[in-house]
Amino acid sequence: MAENYSQSSLNGQHEHETSAMQQCIDNCTECSHLCLQLVPHCLDMGGEHASSEHISILQICSLICETSAKLMTLDSEFHHDLCRLCAEVCKACATDCERLAQGDEMMIDCVEVCRRCAESCERMSAH
Repeated sequence: MAENYSQSSLNGQHEHETSAMQQCIDNCTECSHLCLQLVPHCLDMGGEHASSEHISILQICSLICETSAKLMTLDSEFHHDLCRLCAEVCKACATDCERLAQGDEMMIDCVEVCRRCAESCERMSAH
């Protein structure tokens, strides 16, 4: 009986880890797409929104989120380290977008999506 319970517990833990990874993949994919969509939006807004620093963090965030999602999909041994860095980049992107948001709906969405991605990436980096 104890063996069955232990195996059941392990299966439950694996399912939880798998669902957490899938959630992180989904969050990274959403963040990557939104940050990429925000680039032309910010360029159109002009001013500080179109600064090279802001456009750069959007592009970097998009790229690292896409790469993190791909490494998790491949179940790469390196995804933990990349997720840790992805969380840092997402936090920086969220901070920059929040600073510039000024009520802009796409910018506010970016803040929320980047923070959600950062949280899930932090959880994945701990596994």
